[in-house]
Amino acid sequence: MVIITEDMIQEFQKMIDESQFDGPLKITFQTMHQGYPRENLCRFLKARDENISKAHKMLLDCLDWRIKNEIDDILAKPIVPEDVYRAVRDSQLLGMSGYSKEGLPVVAVGVGLSTYDKASIHYYVQSHIQMNEYRDRVILPAATKKYGRHINTCVKILDMTGLKLSALNQIKILTAISTIDDLNYPEKTDTYYVVNAPYIFSACWKVVRPLLQERTRKKIQVLQGCGRDELLKIMDYASLPHFCRREGSGSSRHSRTERDDNCFSLDNSFHQQLYDFVKKQAELKERVPPVKQGSFHVDYPEPAPNDAKIAETIQSEFQKLGDKNGLSNGLGNLEINGH
Repeated sequence: MVIITEDMIQEFQKMIDESQFDGPLKITFQTMHQGYPRENLCRFLKARDENISKAHKMLLDCLDWRIKNEIDDILAKPIVPEDVYRAVRDSQLLGMSGYSKEGLPVVAVGVGLSTYDKASIHYYVQSHIQMNEYRDRVILPAATKKYGRHINTCVKILDMTGLKLSALNQIKILTAISTIDDLNYPEKTDTYYVVNAPYIFSACWKVVRPLLQERTRKKIQVLQGCGRDELLKIMDYASLPHFCRREGSGSSRHSRTERDDNCFSLDNSFHQQLYDFVKKQAELKERVPPVKQGSFHVDYPEPAPNDAKIAETIQSEFQKLGDKNGLSNGLGNLEINGH
């Protein structure tokens, strides 16, 4: 168990002071920590298992990435036109369904039914980072104010409904997004809950689980069925994602609910607020004429060796399952791409 002490924080702060944290570095660090610098130092210390030197390098690399890729301005760079953004939302199932009883935002991810096939990888990376930044700059500060204590993490519910061998097509883009989160948004998720897990996930999980860092492994809970009863211990029914509302609730994408209940839909209030926020920020900038179409390219690093190993293991296990069930025709030459 990682325990961050006051001495560690002070030493980390001393290293930052000696690094001449000024100019763009200072500005982007302020954007990132939103008035809670110490708590952010703790996040990086946890991510590097209390190694202050490694945490310091990780933080500097993160700030450098933010500056080079203009992350501070990404919430003023809408994905346009709207039909392209809608296509991204329809194929990258991600949303917010409410709050836990402790005030943590509940983020839902439709892992099984996300296809990532309606746009280039750059749109999906841009969309994911915008949600991260909106969470950190708008959602979490609002939760902190509402609940009267600093809230710096969220709960994620991963819906495996519809997970198939074709998920191999998504490995590159999922690894890119995961690497961005690991390096630049560490320790932002308190717990991952996996629900609606089919056999293909269960079989793969047994092999992948030992490869995860203990810190990450302890955060992941695989729940039975849609996980409703377990999740109701930590959140109210209204905050349950639509795919957790009842056993046999069916497809994440086509659940028969009111459209605002489907937290993946662009018509959901969370996505409407995010869309309007980005549009307004872009109007306030007024630095350049609005573009008709085009994604905002963000550099995403090569995955760490262990992450690459995990991706290779997933691919291998899916291949074995395909062979076992006679579904491997064509998988041997499958191209892993980001579309």
